[in-house]
Amino acid sequence: MASSSGKRSFSTFAIAHEHSEACEEECADFASALKTGGHQFAATFLPPSPGIVAAALKNKYYDSEEAYLDALAAALRVEYETILRNDHMLQLDCPELGLEGHVIYAGQPKAHLKFVERAIAAIAKGIECLPKERIRLHLYWGNYEAPHDQDTALAYLWPIVKQAPVGSFVLPFANPRHAHEWRVLKASPPAPEQTITAGVIDPLTNFVEHEEVVADRLELVARAIDDPARITASTDCEFDTSAPMGRVAPSVVWAKLRAMVIGAKLASGHLGLEA
Repeated sequence: MASSSGKRSFSTFAIAHEHSEACEEECADFASALKTGGHQFAATFLPPSPGIVAAALKNKYYDSEEAYLDALAAALRVEYETILRNDHMLQLDCPELGLEGHVIYAGQPKAHLKFVERAIAAIAKGIECLPKERIRLHLYWGNYEAPHDQDTALAYLWPIVKQAPVGSFVLPFANPRHAHEWRVLKASPPAPEQTITAGVIDPLTNFVEHEEVVADRLELVARAIDDPARITASTDCEFDTSAPMGRVAPSVVWAKLRAMVIGAKLASGHLGLEA
């Protein structure tokens, strides 16, 4: 339950998922929408994460943030199970892990990392015993145009985030502020059974990346973890965080996606994989 005060919303009652049928309906709506274009998809996914809910919906009920996160994780598990049962992948979108370092915890790096630890622990509880090969965690610093010069470096977050019991991590390497951070993976690779979904397309600009640039980015990440078979190409984030923002022209979106496909094939060839 929640209440609203002006522009801020707060949790003022115990958290519980009272309407699981709403998630079923959303999955059904999604499945219907996927059929409208006549396309076939190798995989589809739906998101939520306890940390971003805690960051957006402030706690005014629980004695501690840890207790609040645990309650959110338990409630969201209903959605996680529904998403997986409907044959979608679960993508835990976690902008709060990076974003709150320069928002709620600005100037408090130790407090920020403690928050990240609590958020990852809550995620682990929420997905316990679920098939981790169908779960991925998307870490980023907010999908908006800004200097991003106050972003917490991935090197500080990664030792905590990599402990999440997920099958894959989605990381932005096209973002000019974070493009160099493939080096973090070289110094501290993910577990052997985990994969990296590498962001190689910037969804915030109308520049169309050259396919060779896409290939270069993928090859850097693949060599960083010393296993090209564990790399998948992706955009850094979605093209529109909220409809209808329209940051990038639709024709450019498709051109970017074509460049990503061609670049991935080039990288596969360069790395000795079948395109």
